[in-house]
Amino acid sequence: MKLIRYSLLMLSLAFTACLKEPVDDGPGPGANKARYVFDWAQIGDSSLQGLTSNFWNQEKYFNANSAGGTTFNYWPNAHALDVLTDAYIRKNDPAIKARMDDLLAGMKTKNGGTYINHFYDDMEWMNLACLRAFEATGDTKYKDVAVLLWNDIKGGWDDVWGGGIHWNKDKSKNYKNTPANAPACIIACRMYGLTQNPDDIAWAKKIYDWQKATLVDPVTGLVWDGINQDGSGQVTKNWNFTYNQGVFIGAGVELYKLTGQNVYINDALKTANNTLAGGFTNANILKDEGGGDGGLFKGVLVRYLMLLITDGSISSTDVAKYAAFLQLNAETLWLKGTTRPQVLFNKNWTTTATSSDLTTQLSGAMLIEAAVKLKSMGLMK
Repeated sequence: MKLIRYSLLMLSLAFTACLKEPVDDGPGPGANKARYVFDWAQIGDSSLQGLTSNFWNQEKYFNANSAGGTTFNYWPNAHALDVLTDAYIRKNDPAIKARMDDLLAGMKTKNGGTYINHFYDDMEWMNLACLRAFEATGDTKYKDVAVLLWNDIKGGWDDVWGGGIHWNKDKSKNYKNTPANAPACIIACRMYGLTQNPDDIAWAKKIYDWQKATLVDPVTGLVWDGINQDGSGQVTKNWNFTYNQGVFIGAGVELYKLTGQNVYINDALKTANNTLAGGFTNANILKDEGGGDGGLFKGVLVRYLMLLITDGSISSTDVAKYAAFLQLNAETLWLKGTTRPQVLFNKNWTTTATSSDLTTQLSGAMLIEAAVKLKSMGLMK
């Protein structure tokens, strides 16, 4: 056992050493992107270094911010596992796998010795991250956590408001929202891919049907946040966020992949097009949605726009449109929204900041990883 621990320590030290300095410092804010040559693989390494050097806590989790705030927050750390998985897929580096393993263990400890959480949506983010980590590494401990969480998440469904999963386990609030339902549909689809259990695809369809009927504008494809948020029994239609659009897009893509039914991919395209054309952007750059929880919203949208590009079987015209949108945002973030030499991403992708919340850093990291992948696919100009 001592030899194993020593080996893991050496991997961790090697990981830290190789990421000690940013690989690509970039040109600094305000640079002319027409003259800057983007090496996206190197930029991806710099992004990973920025996350680990500014946020990693030796208790095996990521801090709440880069300014010394050591609070543990479950759902951003779940997305941090997703970002580490992105990097592992890209680099196949055992040091990154060791960091993933540390985070998985640290999250259980910081969450009171369990992965089960009061919030259904938080567990869903963790489930999705674990499913991707299992797919990338083949390590069954990630699958085991995903199965544990999925079994608990299904207990959040009841017939209030005609169905749907509650936001949290205080079901007396009767608040059901997109972040607790659309990700659950994605989970059900992916669990079916693992188990071939017909119950999972039945769950995917019934969750999707409830989400679409209750929390999606049938005309525009705009995805609303939730029902009964204010206790009125009504859908809140003036409280809209990018991540809600993203997870509904993802649910549509996953159900399309399973069923081949065009209705699902058409729904995803409608929501994606509305997101790009609607009130979520300024000059085609995704808007600042604040720090804290809001800092992570754009990253979730980016992840599922990428899924639409890679897995949606959409037209080359649509692929080019979404890829160009993500490229513009990534270039803008790297040239204008990144503080150097720390490699900190701002919640506003057009300006810099002296510190960053973990949520904000993760959104930037997801965008950078998307750009790296688009470049590798030949979809970046």
